[in-house]
Amino acid sequence: MRDVNTAFAQEKTGQIDDARAQARAFQDRVDRGEVELVAPDRYRVLTGLDAGEVFTVRRDLEGKVEEILARHGLDTTTGAAALYTTTPAWHGLGAVIPGGTSGIDEVLRLARIDWEVAKKPALFEWDDGVRTAADRFVTVRTDTGDALGTVGERYEVFQNRRVFQFLQDLVDSHDAVWESAGALRGGRKVFVTLRIPRSIVIDRGGLDDEIVLYLAVINAHDGSASAESVVTPWRIVCGNTERFAVRDAPHRWGIRHTRSGLDNLEEARRNLGLTVGYATAFEAEENQLVRTGLLIDDFHHLIDTLWTVDGDASDGVRATARRRHDELDGMFRDQSRHLGRTAYTAERTVTDYLDHHMRVVPRTLGNDLARAQRALEGGNDELKTRAHRQLLLRTR
Repeated sequence: MRDVNTAFAQEKTGQIDDARAQARAFQDRVDRGEVELVAPDRYRVLTGLDAGEVFTVRRDLEGKVEEILARHGLDTTTGAAALYTTTPAWHGLGAVIPGGTSGIDEVLRLARIDWEVAKKPALFEWDDGVRTAADRFVTVRTDTGDALGTVGERYEVFQNRRVFQFLQDLVDSHDAVWESAGALRGGRKVFVTLRIPRSIVIDRGGLDDEIVLYLAVINAHDGSASAESVVTPWRIVCGNTERFAVRDAPHRWGIRHTRSGLDNLEEARRNLGLTVGYATAFEAEENQLVRTGLLIDDFHHLIDTLWTVDGDASDGVRATARRRHDELDGMFRDQSRHLGRTAYTAERTVTDYLDHHMRVVPRTLGNDLARAQRALEGGNDELKTRAHRQLLLRTR
């Protein structure tokens, strides 16, 4: 006979022990400098690929950690977070497979994105019943029936497996690793990233600043964007997302949702296969920047050319420009203490500002996810490339 009181007590004891273990693990991360307090009960991750992400800690009446609430934005439609990764993320969600797996089908299953999308006529209710909207359709998940977006007649659905399949060749022939995969916003966007085995090392034997290369493919099912493949270098220490700024080196390929759009996958496959060559050129240019000294006045000139202010600008615009100028100046001086006052430090400062400090326009996803998505989708690529090229001119 089962003693329900004993079972209940054992269950609660287990829950309390789990909570205490989580609290101890969290405090250990604070003590190691992996997270920092940014507001009452709000913390920012400082290390790893999750650097810059923010989470909230709920405490009990005694001030002890009771629950960690992640603002991850991952799809949880099927009851668990739609995420596969080789490394545990800061929010502790998803299927973690150390070392990764080699097959696309297994990646899709573990990431919970092995579903398909159908395009159905858009219907609406009117006085005389249900009508069909001319030339309008709804994209629908076939596993749940959830609507993802409204699209036009020419919109072509790209199934997850079809878009991501072309990366399998890189895994098979270049020893690339399936790094992560998942879905955001209920499945409206899905993504897969590969880690390239060859990393970039800036100033080998000196700074030894290592940058790991990733290839990311993003597919939108809500009609908001094309499918895209992106070359994304991530810095191990601070998680910056500077792109390749090598002259004439493409780092992004958009694939429109049209009947002929998937033909571009072959071109994307060819270009992505050249990533290692682009990385070599990028590494050489970054090492040129390391060897080029830069005066404070030169850095100020760089800021002024990246963010120009018209002569008839309002007082508010000028005040914003001054605040941005002062913040960047402080960041450059601070990084110079560790890296030296060089063109490379200037580029690092601009990249860090764009990725982690510049204000994010409020979005329904929330600031943290909007910032991460902007980094992945390259919202500041143009400014980063301009900064890189201007600084590179000083090396010649």
